[in-house]
Amino acid sequence: MIAFVLVDGVGIGSRDPGRNPLARAQTLLSHFTDGAGTQLPRGGVVGAADACLGVEGRPQSATGHTTLLTGVNASAHIGMHLLGFPNEALRQLIAERSLFRDLAALGRSGTYANSYRCLYLDALGLPHRCVEAYEPPLPVPARRIRPSASTCAVKASGQPFRTFDDLRRGEALYHDITNEQPIGVGCDVPRRAPREAAEVLLDVGRQHDLVMFEFFRTDEAGHAQDFDAAELALAELDEFLRTVVAGLREGDGLLVTSDHGNLEDLSIRQHTLAQVPVLGFGTAAGAVDGIGSILDVHPALLRLAAAR
Repeated sequence: MIAFVLVDGVGIGSRDPGRNPLARAQTLLSHFTDGAGTQLPRGGVVGAADACLGVEGRPQSATGHTTLLTGVNASAHIGMHLLGFPNEALRQLIAERSLFRDLAALGRSGTYANSYRCLYLDALGLPHRCVEAYEPPLPVPARRIRPSASTCAVKASGQPFRTFDDLRRGEALYHDITNEQPIGVGCDVPRRAPREAAEVLLDVGRQHDLVMFEFFRTDEAGHAQDFDAAELALAELDEFLRTVVAGLREGDGLLVTSDHGNLEDLSIRQHTLAQVPVLGFGTAAGAVDGIGSILDVHPALLRLAAAR
């Protein structure tokens, strides 16, 4: 099993705890521009990857995620860094080539562990297998819902979307790890400790060659310039990641990276130009040296899955 964890909005910054919440604790992602950082367990290796990709401006999520999922420089493809959700050109790119489709073409099985609300999938006209159950209304009108890059990639693969039915059965995760966000708006899902969520990811992953999980609270805290939210998100993410690392078996690997910087400098509200950390454990440790930019993540994942 190869696990790929995409942590949104975390770059390599200074060791100034007045700006960088990563400098306030020794998390697995606490690595800095002066070369200092947390010693990784179990032979883990850390590297740094460029997220700007030769395109002027601050890296953004739509193009960054598309690049990670396709191995194509999405910013160069459309001539700019695009925030938020992929436009038609990026959606077409993902439909033609993306991680889960490319794995299937290699005869390998990949899956996306994040779960979706049924109302969200309905708003996008995407098929699902939800049991009829009450869900509180979405926070925005359905007409304003747009698919993320990862949603487009799952759609392109033809795989079923994981829903809150899967989340309740322990066969999926929510993007905040603990399920506090959906519980807070009235969804009927169980709270999970980060270590319990990690076990879910490992269980899901062992049924496939590759499993992907995305975590967004880091980017949210960065935009809010909220140290308390950042420290809580990092603590829960760190417990989650350390449990995954501890649970790796012979032949397993874990690759962790980000799409752009943000959280490492809470003195500003925008994304940064920083390199992003790349962590490799197990079989993925050997792939880290070959990842010089986020362009290199997609082919690295394909090689790791194909070698199983």
